[in-house]
Amino acid sequence: MVSESSITRRKEVTIYDIAKVLNLSASTISRGLNNHPALRKETIQKIMETAISMGYQQNTFASNLRRNRSNTLGVILPRLDSNFQSSVVSGMERMVNQKGFNLIISQSRESVSKEIANTSTMFSSRVDGLLISLACDTCNLDHLDKFLLKGIPVIMFDRVKDRPGFQYSKVIIDNERAGFDATNHLLDQGCRRILYVCDNLMSNVYSDRLLGYKKALRGHQIAHDPELTFVNELDELSGERALRRLLELKHRPDGIFAANDTSAVAIIYRLKQEGIRVPEDIAVVGFNNTHISRIIDPSLTTIHYPGDEMGEVAASTMIEMLDNENPVITKTVVLDHQLIIRDSSLRHKPGPVPA
Repeated sequence: MVSESSITRRKEVTIYDIAKVLNLSASTISRGLNNHPALRKETIQKIMETAISMGYQQNTFASNLRRNRSNTLGVILPRLDSNFQSSVVSGMERMVNQKGFNLIISQSRESVSKEIANTSTMFSSRVDGLLISLACDTCNLDHLDKFLLKGIPVIMFDRVKDRPGFQYSKVIIDNERAGFDATNHLLDQGCRRILYVCDNLMSNVYSDRLLGYKKALRGHQIAHDPELTFVNELDELSGERALRRLLELKHRPDGIFAANDTSAVAIIYRLKQEGIRVPEDIAVVGFNNTHISRIIDPSLTTIHYPGDEMGEVAASTMIEMLDNENPVITKTVVLDHQLIIRDSSLRHKPGPVPA
């Protein structure tokens, strides 16, 4: 269900407002905000803390001050070198260019501390709205409060987190259902010991796919074996790490569900190096439907995750908020995913169609 509320833009906080609260002159506030060496550190800190709590923004886009609009959106991604995230940005750029907006793009590199620093930069740059996909280790949303206090809309996409009272929109897929579909396909192909390879389970995308994985196992009356959930960084080296984990197990898995295509392709490469046949010995399913999934041999069964569409929808939703005097700011958009079946998982290939 989609819940709704309205967003009200608050009056611009000025140095005069801060000066009134602290009983200091406006010139002192200005010097403090610029870290002037003539002021005591204690005074500067007090000015900074008060400015943040009041939602003060430094005016880096003075030409747009009169209409209180920068026509710029901030985007924070976990990684810029991700094929999926690149497709999201492509969709965003196409949409904002049509509407006369610009993007400021930064990456957290899967670090919450970097993410916090990025949000401060976006806030000081006076973005009209923030689009963010959270880092794996983001535990809370406190660093986004300044946007909401200022009336700046926030949209999360892909990687999201809920907090009571935190008003934002999100654009996602049903990761639990996608995890179920991937695992259920392997089960339908006769697999009974399926290794789930994922990243940090603090991230909703990996924890929700794990829920779907477990649900599919239950549907086939198979108990979940914790040994078959392997949490590690999903990069090109994950194939080597997954193979070591696989060879350590007393009972070898006959199927692997990897939570992204990069990891799945790396796993297939290492399995073949070890003389393990795919899919005859171990069937493999990935996630994202990147171009590499089509050129690996055997071609990779995967979940199509509509990154380009996700970017377009997130950007258009944000622009709609900004152009509407009373927009809905707590909307959830769930995009469709699709299981793309290829050779890496097909143990039971369909026979010829009768004449």
